Amino acid sequence: MAVTPSFDIDRSSPTPLYFQLSQAIERAIAEGDLPAGSKLENEILLAQSYGLSRPTVRRAVQELVDKGLLVRKRGVGTQVIQPHVRRSVELTSLYDDLARSGEAPSTEVLSLERVPAPADVASELDLAAGEEVVALRRLRRTRGEPLAILTNYLPGRFEPTMTDLAERGLYQYLRSQGVHLRVAHQRIGARLARTDEARLLGEPPRSALLTMQRTAFDDKGAAVEHGRHVYRASRYDFETTLVGR
Repeated sequence: MAVTPSFDIDRSSPTPLYFQLSQAIERAIAEGDLPAGSKLENEILLAQSYGLSRPTVRRAVQELVDKGLLVRKRGVGTQVIQPHVRRSVELTSLYDDLARSGEAPSTEVLSLERVPAPADVASELDLAAGEEVVALRRLRRTRGEPLAILTNYLPGRFEPTMTDLAERGLYQYLRSQGVHLRVAHQRIGARLARTDEARLLGEPPRSALLTMQRTAFDDKGAAVEHGRHVYRASRYDFETTLVGR
């Protein structure tokens, strides 16, 4: 059923009417009054309900489409979609970032084993090829929705348990072992989902995924973790601030 969020227009405000409306709808989405899947009334009915022109309503709706909060579907109308998770490019863990923003992260440990380090992993961790490492693969969810598949390698001196990894983030575990993370080298890219990745993330086959590879170092300069992560491009953004020189 289509809905019309309640909205009081302040015609004396210098804030444009379209922006007042877009902010009111965005607030209703954020507060759960318009959950994902909700359908808005069409522009004609919204304009009549609020006493606004159709171009004003159209511009307000387009603002939210551009923000990734609404989607227009032919034959269906305008619907609320699950908002993107936006994450700053900093030396923090996904778990910590989600928990800090109230996104209710949860983790399913897909595998945890000790294996000989592949040559490329050994190079990243400054180990001899074939030296034992801890290899772990996890599925990270937020608000019950799959968000990312996280593959990480740790030097063999670490001994995380399934419980450690299911109940907290990897960086929380490392900090509990006395590790002081200092710096990381990171690369961000994109590729198409493999069959198993699409299944785990609930995406169509060959959907676009964001990728991130990171090697983190402690305050002594030793490599303590190498990660290879994939994220749903439909639900996730990396965000950074650029400063001119």
